Amino acid sequence: MQEQQLRVGLIGAGKMGADHALRLRERISGVRLAAVADPDLDRARQVAGSCGARAAADAFEVIDDSAVDALVIASPGAVHEPLLLAAVERGVPVLCEKPLTPDAKSSLRVVEAEEARGKHLLQVGFMRRFDAEYAELKRLLDAGDLGTPLMLHCVHRNAATPPGFTSEMMIYDSVVHEFDTARWLLDSEIAAVEVRAPRSSSEAPEGLLDPQLVTIETTSGALVDVEIFVNCGFGYQVRCEAVGERGTALIGAEGGPLVHGGGRWGGFISDDFRGRFGAAFDREFQRWADAARQGRTDPAAATAWDGYAAAAACEAGVRAQTDEARAEVELVERPDFYTRT
Repeated sequence: MQEQQLRVGLIGAGKMGADHALRLRERISGVRLAAVADPDLDRARQVAGSCGARAAADAFEVIDDSAVDALVIASPGAVHEPLLLAAVERGVPVLCEKPLTPDAKSSLRVVEAEEARGKHLLQVGFMRRFDAEYAELKRLLDAGDLGTPLMLHCVHRNAATPPGFTSEMMIYDSVVHEFDTARWLLDSEIAAVEVRAPRSSSEAPEGLLDPQLVTIETTSGALVDVEIFVNCGFGYQVRCEAVGERGTALIGAEGGPLVHGGGRWGGFISDDFRGRFGAAFDREFQRWADAARQGRTDPAAATAWDGYAAAAACEAGVRAQTDEARAEVELVERPDFYTRT
């Protein structure tokens, strides 16, 4: 396999899947998109045709295809569990977009299936771990340059939400990234979550509590606050400031040129996540493909356990929203199988 192209099957040909198909075709070396599956066969054919792949309506047909060496799952989270279980049974490596599954119980079943298989096959697409700024912040924290970490201050803003976006989705679709990055940066599980909301923005759709302030307690004793504001109107921003005993570090402050002209000054703000994290996606996919060709997983990537832990944190976050009270995260003991060495 190390000397051959990795033949990839893509499950899901929507916005994210189409973006990943383009990525695999144009920016990732050592791979070939072999098949695309989507219940909308016309959409699957459109994405597959642009890459010289075959199209299918049945995802399991692609999973079971002996001409497919690895899988990218970019379908809605509600259908992830059976796809992941089938992939684990066949023994093929998978890069699964978040969420691993929509709830902790089903995520735990995936964790248990992979552990029973006895081989690490699954990677969850938390791409921030591959962003250059986040990677440098992780290095600073691990090296102790800032001293013991005490707090993280996080900002997660989107210009606008699509129709049907709910307050719960602010946790499951957005803050889930902060849950994962907090666990990764601080090397600590999440113990509890609180959610508070000011008056909603006049730009928020009716019924949506936007913005919200999420407070995260970790088992290491550090605190994390997250401003989630998904109808800010002006662009896409993700920031994180780590506060340690001996210093602080801020990432996501929109570097680059500051332009003065026309009576104004300022810089660039991304329109959406693809502008801010496009390079991180590319790096994530390249490292996943390189590892899969060598019969292993990338040690820097999020595992099935990380996906399960994020799902459990999301459930606590939604309980905190609903009850307007602190909600503890319910986790089983981490298996030795998922202990980093």
